Amino acid sequence: MKTNEDVALIFDIQGFSVHDGPGGRTLIFFKGCPLSCTWCSNPEGECRNREVMFREDSCQRCYNCVEQCPEQAISITQDGAIAFDRARCQQCESLRCVEYCYDSALGIAGKYYTQQALMRKIERDRRFWGSGGGITLGGGEMMSQYKFAARFLEQCHRNYIHTAIETSGYASWSHYQEVLKHTDWVFVDIKHMDDARHREGTGVSNALILENIVKMAQHRDTFRLIPRVPVIPGFNDDDQNMQATARFLQQAGLTEVNLLPFHRLGASKYTQLSRQYDFAHTGSLTQNALLAMKAHFEAQAIRCYVGSDTPF
Repeated sequence: MKTNEDVALIFDIQGFSVHDGPGGRTLIFFKGCPLSCTWCSNPEGECRNREVMFREDSCQRCYNCVEQCPEQAISITQDGAIAFDRARCQQCESLRCVEYCYDSALGIAGKYYTQQALMRKIERDRRFWGSGGGITLGGGEMMSQYKFAARFLEQCHRNYIHTAIETSGYASWSHYQEVLKHTDWVFVDIKHMDDARHREGTGVSNALILENIVKMAQHRDTFRLIPRVPVIPGFNDDDQNMQATARFLQQAGLTEVNLLPFHRLGASKYTQLSRQYDFAHTGSLTQNALLAMKAHFEAQAIRCYVGSDTPF
């Protein structure tokens, strides 16, 4: 990833959001994430480099991509389908195969933006934000490119744009200090309170995350802090974990939380990246189950928002 404070790798920009901060918002998704959550709905945000995404149902099997691949990472299977050697593919910087796919079966996850280009991009949405609206930086993990993020957030404030970030909490506190200087709202995930279970589901310890949330709570007079719990069936939806999460928030002096119900909206992206999706057959949680989780937080005097019942 060739990024710095002047250039960032972004894999998506979405306008007209009403679920990621107050008012209407433009969401900016940064590439790169230190976590590898098995349920992630944006798997194209995990890798720190640009990636080829393949929509097999659009492929007409012209095989131009096979001929044009400089890394010989694309091959033809016995039944005539296209297959990718993703390790080889990651070595390629040109991704020339996409240019020669005339049926739009191939796409690129990741585009480089300068500070100026990204500001021009979001300014087009400004008239749709309404009162209190603005931009939200997410990912992936926006802290993976914190230098760019910090400078961009500063530019937004100079232009009277409301700012928010969505983060896993897994980054150096000194890096957060740079970013939080110009952040109005912070959404931070708590995925599991048990460290061993957290490692199983995300690949990293939760120690740094919880430590950062405590520190953020001590500075919440300068920004609005909303912890979020992505509720994953079979992983963190048990009473013991929800009770532990509520106690942690209460001890940190926090008074609100947002439960995010599990969904499978990112399932097709795994196929496009030649990856297996472990939650393909996992069902959604019932409303009664979510309300039971909500009660654990209310017992600790923590206001709990479920799904689209948001604090804004």
